[in-house]
Amino acid sequence: MKPGVFTQLFIQLVFAVKYRDRLLKEEYRTDIFSYMSGIATNMKHKSIIINGVSDHVHVFLGFNPSVSISDTVYELKRSTSLFINEKNWFSHKFNWQEGYGAFSYSRSHIDNVYNYVKNQEQHHRKKTFRDEYIEFLKKFEIEYDKKYLFEFFD
Repeated sequence: MKPGVFTQLFIQLVFAVKYRDRLLKEEYRTDIFSYMSGIATNMKHKSIIINGVSDHVHVFLGFNPSVSISDTVYELKRSTSLFINEKNWFSHKFNWQEGYGAFSYSRSHIDNVYNYVKNQEQHHRKKTFRDEYIEFLKKFEIEYDKKYLFEFFD
């Protein structure tokens, strides 16, 4: 951080397991999400909460403006894929899908976003990932073409 530079950026990242495989089994999530938090911290972001369900993850960060969002997502995906594959938890290679969502928030939204990410299991009993993701895009008024969304298999 340079002298005289003051920022307050809160970003929620959302990305999915390749082929929407339900590989993020509950018994692995704590290790995976802790590892992700360490990656974010090493990139000088503040890891607020990381959580998800079997086929996608939400990463909520206090964002370091000297690192791009795309570089952050690249490193989170690359490093966690290597970590997961080294563990040999699966019979085939683990990968994340191409793409991601990045949504910005003000300080006044931190508690709501934190609780939203924390309660992913409950949330997805009522709503599919497709519905959730499209709702985010609409809420943030992000134009999109359906052909470039994640591969949804629900």
